[in-house]
Amino acid sequence: MGMTITEKILARHAGKARVAPGENVWVNVDILMTHDVCGPGTIGIFNEQFGAGAKVWDPDRVVIIPDHYIFTADAICHRNIQTLRDFVKAQGIRYYYDPDFVKGDGMPSPYRDPSQTRYKGVCHKALPEEGHVRPGEILLGTDSHTCTAGALGQFATGVGNTDAAFVLGTGKTWLKVPATMKFVFHGHIPPYLSAKDLILAVIGRISVSGATYRSLYFTGEGIASLTLEDRMTLTNMAIEAGGKNGVCDVDEKTLRYVRSRSTRDDWEVVEEDDDASYHSVHEWDLGAMEPLVAKPHSPDNTAAARECADVKLDRAYVGSCTGGKITDMIFVASLLAGREVKIPTFVVPGSTEVHADMLRLNVRGQEKAAGEKSIWETLEAAGCQMGASSCAACLGGPKDTFGRLNEPINCISTTNRNFPGRMGHKQAGVFLASPLTVAASALTGHVTDPREFVTKPIATGEAGTV
Repeated sequence: MGMTITEKILARHAGKARVAPGENVWVNVDILMTHDVCGPGTIGIFNEQFGAGAKVWDPDRVVIIPDHYIFTADAICHRNIQTLRDFVKAQGIRYYYDPDFVKGDGMPSPYRDPSQTRYKGVCHKALPEEGHVRPGEILLGTDSHTCTAGALGQFATGVGNTDAAFVLGTGKTWLKVPATMKFVFHGHIPPYLSAKDLILAVIGRISVSGATYRSLYFTGEGIASLTLEDRMTLTNMAIEAGGKNGVCDVDEKTLRYVRSRSTRDDWEVVEEDDDASYHSVHEWDLGAMEPLVAKPHSPDNTAAARECADVKLDRAYVGSCTGGKITDMIFVASLLAGREVKIPTFVVPGSTEVHADMLRLNVRGQEKAAGEKSIWETLEAAGCQMGASSCAACLGGPKDTFGRLNEPINCISTTNRNFPGRMGHKQAGVFLASPLTVAASALTGHVTDPREFVTKPIATGEAGTV
């Protein structure tokens, strides 16, 4: 009997020939990531348990990315960043991406140039950009959406502060091998769909607890037809089904990206065995699928976008690790070009690299010519309110957070969660949707099927590919 990608990775990192679902194993960890929300707590436990003078197991395998509560005047948030700075200096940690514009009290002035700051933006986007995500490895992070990195063929999952502190000191952790659920998508992705529609279809079918402590394996020609960035949306939301991790096959799109960015060369691709055993297998025909939304207040409360046309919206939001990638921005800009939004529409790049790309590329994902509008300028001209890269309102945050829902309003969003209070006000209604559906809805003021605006494939050029 063969093994799945997840089982093979865990077996190799446990020094075993094979493992089986339900088995508990000690594994060696390749990368540990933490950020400004959970980092201080993790550091506190590490110091308490290992001693104030203890050193991390490998300073080159710890990645610290402040990203959640950056653009706020909140003093506690600023204190958390200083805690990270102090720890990084004491430990000699190489990969720390400092929000260097955060100085003293008050609301920090954003970076003037996204390409001239150490700050990187959302951790799940910055990790692959900065070369910390590779096939066949184990990545742990103190954030539930760490599973995003599984799109590049690795085992990636979120852990709590205590587990992270143990890994900081030892480089090891204790994991139960998850059973794998296989999700097969047939056909080629049509121009009016994106990976957000696919993962909402999955969660809508199996529920938010349907994959609890299981691996979600996304495969088929439909997944192969997705951009690498769109696959990251799939694996990002594996946790919304209760999953331990999400994973995709490695192909040339993956290898091209990783080879151009990886900070290490000692990694190896792991492939699914043809005779691997699965908990269950679920299949879809992409040609028969249509744009979806998840209505308040759960990601599995799904419906076709066309069925929600009577839902009046007060706001649209584009951003987060799920919807703030450069191809997401191109999807939105392609619909908004030459048009004007009817409701307040907030746009937040997922990383400073995405922000820089939005300034230099046109809506086709190519270097803009003289006199041609950039993606950023296109969105501005459509009436969008543009923010600096960060998690921003996806996690709500302090009340001065850009785009936060401070009133009981309806918002359609490219983010990944719509629980009560997730984006701010507990009575606000968040409708999760693809970048295309959010853009279409921003133009009409109500939930709108993007097929009303998308009539041909949307070119993305080389954006997000290397």
